Amino acid sequence: MAATNKISLTEEDLVRALKAQETIAIQALYDMYSAALLGVITRIVQHPEVSEDLLQETFIKIWNSGESYDSSKGRLFTWMMNVARNLAIDKLRSKDFRNASKNQDIENNVDFIDSQRKVSFNADTLGLKDMVNSLKPDFINVLELVYFKGYTQVEAAEELDLPLGTVKTRIRMAILELRKYFN
Repeated sequence: MAATNKISLTEEDLVRALKAQETIAIQALYDMYSAALLGVITRIVQHPEVSEDLLQETFIKIWNSGESYDSSKGRLFTWMMNVARNLAIDKLRSKDFRNASKNQDIENNVDFIDSQRKVSFNADTLGLKDMVNSLKPDFINVLELVYFKGYTQVEAAEELDLPLGTVKTRIRMAILELRKYFN
């Protein structure tokens, strides 16, 4: 494995190159500061995948707003650290991040609960299979693929050589027919 040469510039050279948007600036900034910035972001967000995405966003923001850096207000590293910190805090405060943290994947929970209670899903014992078999054959074929074999609607359309709209309509009509059993 070949050793990679990391780029290192003085702070003055970095600032000049960043303001001129020279690619050497972003390469040097990444080589010199990415580990430290990732550490700060990860400490705030505590999700490695999200932290890596935020690190990339941080460098994009640094690149796009490099001309706004004022050396009289502080060092470049401090400014970059504040950009990273602010993006991480914004992510923590975002509604989608909070919801994703609260919600767990339903598949994992259902499988966990079923394994704890030794429950298994069997459509035949519910009588669902009999209800489905009482439908028109066109409806049965679509429901079989989508609900019992796990096909997506697009995959079912391809398998049955039907337009996607037809598959969606058949599923909708089948569900309306099945509702009659429950109402």
